[in-house]
Amino acid sequence: MTRMIFVNLPVIDLKASMTFYAALGFRNNPQFSDDTAACMAWSEAIHVMLLTHEKWRTFTDRPIPPKTSSEVLLCLSFDSRDTVNGLRDAATASGGEIDVNPPVDLGFMFSRAITDLDGHVWELMWMDPAAVPPAA
Repeated sequence: MTRMIFVNLPVIDLKASMTFYAALGFRNNPQFSDDTAACMAWSEAIHVMLLTHEKWRTFTDRPIPPKTSSEVLLCLSFDSRDTVNGLRDAATASGGEIDVNPPVDLGFMFSRAITDLDGHVWELMWMDPAAVPPAA
């Protein structure tokens, strides 16, 4: 069986969050979605579970961090700088906050940080693997 990861995120507005993630290229998997949760697939192995606050509370009693905190920084890789910049624009159009951390440009690697509607931080990144020196 392929190993998979499911990133579970509490969200205030499920439908708006689904629209935001679709704008970044995630696909909804209706088999694992309902009025309280949506499975948004990034790949065959990587999924984001968007959970209403009520649904989230069925998994943990721990408090949901405020929108202004950062519990994790999640990173998505893309094929080009232009794609990173285009998705930054898509995030803005879908209600996300952009450049919550300064953009990073190291020549061989470029990234920008955005947040979704609930303040979850995502780094959008491109890297040229040919420019990375081999490991010793």
